[in-house]
Amino acid sequence: MGNPYDPYGQQQPGYGQQQPGYGQQPPAQPGYGQPPAQPGYGQQPPAPQPGYGQQPPVAQPGYGQQPPVAQPGYGQQPPVAQPGYGQQPPAGPPGYGQDVHHHHYGSTGQLAEWGSRVGATFIDGLLLGVPLGVLYFLGFLLASSGSGGAALFGALIILLGFGAALGVGIWMIYQEGATGQTIGKRQMGIKLVGAQTGQPIGFGMAFVRRIAHMADGFACYIGYLWPLWDERKQTFADKICNTLVVRG
Repeated sequence: MGNPYDPYGQQQPGYGQQQPGYGQQPPAQPGYGQPPAQPGYGQQPPAPQPGYGQQPPVAQPGYGQQPPVAQPGYGQQPPVAQPGYGQQPPAGPPGYGQDVHHHHYGSTGQLAEWGSRVGATFIDGLLLGVPLGVLYFLGFLLASSGSGGAALFGALIILLGFGAALGVGIWMIYQEGATGQTIGKRQMGIKLVGAQTGQPIGFGMAFVRRIAHMADGFACYIGYLWPLWDERKQTFADKICNTLVVRG
């Protein structure tokens, strides 16, 4: 049965609806069970809306664009950036409970304290001074006895004492150059190394360093006291030969 108010079978727009102009087609309404109209060529289809409780899709960056950085939520910690392949991680401050070593220089280790160096020098001095002193004292007694043979024998003992002290001194220099330690340094737990290499300096440089100790004796032996306030705890001889005395 037709609509008595629409004798021609056409639907009239309701109140407040726009009527199509002259020569225009009214918009087609999809029938029940029919799919909606497809967009024309070159037009973008409308984006589907997420349903209730669903997350909206994340837009993917275009070619050559950087993806957006996700922001941490409230109360969450920001992610820590990981270093790339072949890159070193950034150095941070030491954590709680970790040891912080002071006065370290590369591979040379911890610098020896001035007191340890004095103790090592004292021990080495006893090894050289006591035998020389005993032999010199005996030789002096024989030389002053008045007898010609005793005086000659006393002089030989004195020369023997100087020769023994010289031999022990050269042996100590060799040990210091080859291993970094004399007997005194070994007892005090310290050793002599090169400032650049951290290794023993060899017999030649150890011998030159002994000669350079003459610079430490200038101006009231101030060079021997210099490690007390020097940042690298060096004497003048150490600075001349570029050496360090370290723990070990």
